[in-house]
Parts: sequence; structure tokens; C-alpha cells
Amino acid sequence: MTALAKTILIVEDELKIAAILRDYLHAEGYLTLHLDNGNRVIDNVRENMPDVILLDLMLPGKDGLTLCRELRAFSNVPIIMLTARVEEIDRLLGLELGADDYVCKPFSSREVVARVKALLRRAVFTTSVDLTATGTAKRQAPITLDATRFSASVAGVTLELTPVEFRLLQTLAAQVGRVFSRNQLMDLLYVDHRIVSDRTVDSHVKNLRRKIVEAGGEEDWLRSIYGMGYKLEW
Repeated sequence: MTALAKTILIVEDELKIAAILRDYLHAEGYLTLHLDNGNRVIDNVRENMPDVILLDLMLPGKDGLTLCRELRAFSNVPIIMLTARVEEIDRLLGLELGADDYVCKPFSSREVVARVKALLRRAVFTTSVDLTATGTAKRQAPITLDATRFSASVAGVTLELTPVEFRLLQTLAAQVGRVFSRNQLMDLLYVDHRIVSDRTVDSHVKNLRRKIVEAGGEEDWLRSIYGMGYKLEW
């Protein structure tokens, strides 16, 4: 392993599951830390700052939902929730709590490793965004945003966006891969807090997706997540 190896914090009280995850992650060149009690997580993250957290929902001490909320108060570290409670998924990825992804138990360890790799790729892309004092966001590719001019482009082709469509794109692009619920998007898009329906957000998403495609982008960059909301991903 190199000094640049990424560190994955596994928070899981089932030792057999934790050991399997650790072995698969080590095989891919990652370093790992393991905790089996929720009460130790916050201090450990503050001290070690892992690159990704695999966070079990049901833990001794603080549970995963509480920990996710507390972690998001001071860190944007990618979090993958591990859960056997399917009824909690809407809450997890409705993103009131800030989880980035989830995997249902029983799961394939290879799938978990694939999710880790995907989140690390997104994190690298996000850090390439330069927010200057003027509020301008410069992206390498595939979409360029200029917040001072309310303009956006795909590979140099300008997107003719309404102010609401620009705010929608800006919101999703700020956290690539994160799922935003319709309610969250309504709160962020309409600064005057007007009352609009879910279908209004759906209409804006549809129009934005069409304009991205017309400018040469891919239709699946702006993805609908059934029962949850929308995310930008490439």
C-alpha cells in the first residue's frame, strides 16, 4: 500500500461482516479502521478523518441515524449506510440526514467496494470545483457554471436556462452524486418560499435534462431516483 491509500472507516458491530468488508477493501488497496460501538465514532472521525465511512444503522451506543446527523454537523465525508431496515431507506436518502448512499443487508462485499470507489471518484470531482470570492464556480468538465452571470455550458455550448433551472443545476452540481428530495429542491429553488407542487420541480428537471442533451450532454447525467428525488452524476 502507498502513503496515498484511502482510509475507510467501518462502523459495524457484527464482527464477521466487518472482517469480510475489511478483507475486500484491503484487496483493493484501501486502509481500514473498524469500530463496533457508535459512541466512539465522532471522536475517531475528528482524529483520523477517513475518506469514506461505512456506517451500520443498528449499533450499540449511538445508532447510525444519530451518528449521520452529528457527522454532517462538521464533516462532508462520504457516508454509505449499511441497513437491514428497508423502511428506513427513504429517510436515509431523503437526505435529511446527509447519507450519500446505502446498501441493504445481506449485501455483496464486491458491491460495497464498488460503491466506495464511486463515492471516492465523486469526491475527487467535487474538490475540483473552485469557488472564488466572487461566487464563480469553475468546473473542469463536463458542465461549467458561472454563478456571477447565471450561465452554464456543456463543452463550450451555452445552456439557455431560466433562473430557476440554473439554481437547480447549481444545487445538484455542488454535490455530485447526492440525492435531493423534491421538498429540499423546492426550498432551495424558490427563494421567495412560494408554494409550488412536486410536479413543478419535475417539470424543471425535465426541461433542464432536455437542454443538457441538446447541448451535447448525456440524458442520464440528471437522474431520477424512484421515490426519493434527483441527483446529478457522471
